[in-house]
Amino acid sequence: MAPTKTVVKQNDKAPQFEVDPDQALKASKALLAHIQKTAAETAANATKKNILDVADNEEDAPSAAETPIWLTITTKRHIHDTKKLQPAKIALPHPLRDADADQEATICLIVPEPQRHYKNLVASDDFPDHLRARITRVVDLKHLTAKFRQYEAQRKLASEHDIFLGDDRIINRLPKALGKSFYKTTAKRPIPVVLSKKKQQRDGEAKAPRSKKSAAAAAAAADPDNINCRSAKEVAAEIEKALGCALVHLSPSTNTAVKVGIASLGPQALSENIVKVAGEIATKYVPKKKNGIKAIFVKGPQTVALPIWQSAELWVDAETDVIANGSEQAKAIEAKKEQANIGKKRKTAGSAEEEEPEAKKAKRANLPESNDDKLDKQIAERKAKLRGAKAKAKSALDE
Repeated sequence: MAPTKTVVKQNDKAPQFEVDPDQALKASKALLAHIQKTAAETAANATKKNILDVADNEEDAPSAAETPIWLTITTKRHIHDTKKLQPAKIALPHPLRDADADQEATICLIVPEPQRHYKNLVASDDFPDHLRARITRVVDLKHLTAKFRQYEAQRKLASEHDIFLGDDRIINRLPKALGKSFYKTTAKRPIPVVLSKKKQQRDGEAKAPRSKKSAAAAAAAADPDNINCRSAKEVAAEIEKALGCALVHLSPSTNTAVKVGIASLGPQALSENIVKVAGEIATKYVPKKKNGIKAIFVKGPQTVALPIWQSAELWVDAETDVIANGSEQAKAIEAKKEQANIGKKRKTAGSAEEEEPEAKKAKRANLPESNDDKLDKQIAERKAKLRGAKAKAKSALDE
C-alpha cells in the first residue's frame, strides 16, 4: 500500500490581541469604587455652592452614575496619518445607553436632502413607536446651516437634544455647520449612521469614483421618489445599533481615548467592554497590531490612569526608531530644525551679517539733515504766544 500524505492546513491569521479579563475586572472594580467614594466625599463636603460655577457647568457636569469611563491606548507610532472626522464604531457587549432605561433621551437626526422624505419615513407605521417618540427633530444639512448659523442658535440646539445622529454621507461637513458648541467635547458630537442602501457590486465591475454630487444625488433631485435610503425598519435598526456603539476618533497621535462605559455599569460589564474595545482597536486600527501598542489604561475624568496592559518593548523597531546621538541622522534632524527658524524672506546667517553694515549706512545716508537751532526757535515762539494769551485772559478776569 502506497504511503499517504496528509496535508495540514495552517492558519494564516495572526492571533488576535486580547487584554487579560482578570486584570480588566480588577481595574474596573478599583476604578468604580474610587469614583463612588469621591462622589460621596464631594457631596458631603459641598455645603456651599458657587452659583456661577453651577450655571456654567450645569450641562457638562454629569452625575456620579453617568461619569464616563475611558480606555486610553498609547501606541508606539501614530495610530493614523490624518485626522478622521468620521469616527469608527465598535459594537459593545453592554451598550453605553440602555434602550429600556434611557427612554427620555431625545434624538436629533441630521439627514441629507430632501428633509421631507426622512420625516415621512420616521412617521410611517413601519417605524417603531418607542424610537419615533425619542426622535424629536429631523433636519437636513441645508436647513441646519440656514437656521443654526449663529452661535446662540447652535448652543440652544445642543441643549434641546441629548443625542445627535448624522448620516455618514454628510458627517464630514457637520463640524463647519455645527461649530464648537458640539465639537469642543465628545458629549454632543453627532454619531454616524448609515441610512443609504448598500450597493451590490457585480463581479469584475470597477468601483465608480466618488464625487461631491454623485449620479444618485442628481437622480434624486430630478425624481423625488428615487432616493437612496433604506426602509423604515432598516433605518430603525441602524439607529439602535449606533446608540450602543463605542466611537473611536482617529487622529495623528500616539494617545487614543475611547469611552467604554459609565459608572452605573457593573465591574463585570465594564471589564467585558474594555476587553472588546481593546481587541478591536488593536486588530483593526493600530499599525503593527499588538507590536504597535505601548500600554493600555482605564481611567475616569478626574482619576489616575490604571494600567491593564503594558508592552515589554518601547519601540516597534529599535534600529530605525532609535537614533544615536552624534549620528548622521541626528545631525540632519538638527540641521532641519535650525533651517526652520529662518524666515522665508531672510537669507542665510552668514550673508545677513555681511550685508548688515551696508544696509545701515544706506539708511543713514537717506535721512534728511536735522536743524536743531531752527526747531528751538519755533518752540520758543510758541511758548511766548501762550504766555501772552494767558496774561490777556488773566487781566480780563481781574477787570
